Amino acid sequence: MIRKLRSGEHRLYSRKVNPKTGKRRNLGTFKSRAAAEKHERDVQYFKRH
Repeated sequence: MIRKLRSGEHRLYSRKVNPKTGKRRNLGTFKSRAAAEKHERDVQYFKRH
């Protein structure tokens, strides 16, 4: 899940809510949405390999 921040950067959050904090885990902050989407694909790949 990618959200745009006020600073203009994009942050990748986990899809599931962290039960301990009740919030989504931050998986990285990126300058562009394309970079965030690429990292999201990488994360999904490594979850299964």
